[in-house]
Amino acid sequence: MDVMERAARIEAEGGHVIHMEVGQPAAPAPDSAREAARRALDHGRIGYTTALGLPSLRARIARHYGDSYGVDLDPARVVVTTGSSAGFILAFLAMFEPGDRVAIANPGYPPYRHILTALGCEPVLIETDAASRWVITPEALADAHRQAPLKGVLVASPANPTGTMMRPEALAELVATAEALGIRFISDEIYHGLDYAFPATTAAALSANATIINSFSKYFCMTGWRVGWMVMPAPLVRAAERLQQNLTISVPTLSQIAAEAAFDGAAQMEAVKHGYEENRLILTQALPRAGLPEFLPVDGAFYLYADISRFTDDSAAFARRLLDEAHVATTPGVDFDPHRGHHYLRLSYAGALEEMREAVARIGAFLARG
Repeated sequence: MDVMERAARIEAEGGHVIHMEVGQPAAPAPDSAREAARRALDHGRIGYTTALGLPSLRARIARHYGDSYGVDLDPARVVVTTGSSAGFILAFLAMFEPGDRVAIANPGYPPYRHILTALGCEPVLIETDAASRWVITPEALADAHRQAPLKGVLVASPANPTGTMMRPEALAELVATAEALGIRFISDEIYHGLDYAFPATTAAALSANATIINSFSKYFCMTGWRVGWMVMPAPLVRAAERLQQNLTISVPTLSQIAAEAAFDGAAQMEAVKHGYEENRLILTQALPRAGLPEFLPVDGAFYLYADISRFTDDSAAFARRLLDEAHVATTPGVDFDPHRGHHYLRLSYAGALEEMREAVARIGAFLARG
């Protein structure tokens, strides 16, 4: 957010900033979603829905799991949420008590640990490395559990900030280990659909006890609509329903109507995904020539996590200089990793093709200047 504010000042003064700092698609929501919202507005009154969400949307989400993963999912296990952010809050409140320890990968999405801390839980950062393809291993989870009992573990595949994915066998082994140890498993699947190296696997296919959190924000380009969903173990659905009734009553109805129609825009979204793939190719091929040859596996999502340790040990200062001098906005790794993040930079490639080419040229010129 600090980078965005600084970029806005540069743009107000007439500068052209290439935005690679925020994980937000440049494309709009599918035509089908926007048209459904227009029809709903023309119809008149937009009222509350039930706390768990529109029954037709929950059924459509359940059908999606059959179509995309071959999973026969009961719509009763689907909970519609105000984006994935509310999903994390509801899931943590339904599963954990203050003082509970919950494992998350490091580096990882900052709100995981911030929400847990705000709710009185203890986030346990499990270090990842190249040997494991930057994911939590069963051995690391078991070791953290031996040190002090864990109540939960949260993983993301594709991950933010790295873009790396868990191979199907790695995810299955981790789910099995968590269940054997009595650790609740949460799978953040918000970037599903944006997979390039190999198809993403849903934890819903591996266990009925896993909680899946997803959103229409990324693949369906609906960030500002603030609508997502959870697939929960059946015994937890009632707790999530009561929490949502008290915290928000229901998810915005207009967003739910649009979200249901978004599934009809899959062909349009696949074209957007193809654009990300082209951007990914530009970065992975051109950044090494520009002077950034080291980055984590770019499997999915729309992020590249680059090692800048040959240039700096202060990623925040480096990102400021890159913005001020080259007008390329990026996110310093310290946002995602309090231990090693000062050596990394996250670049989002969710923007336009020509801007990616221009960004690489600007980064190369910036690095050449030293």
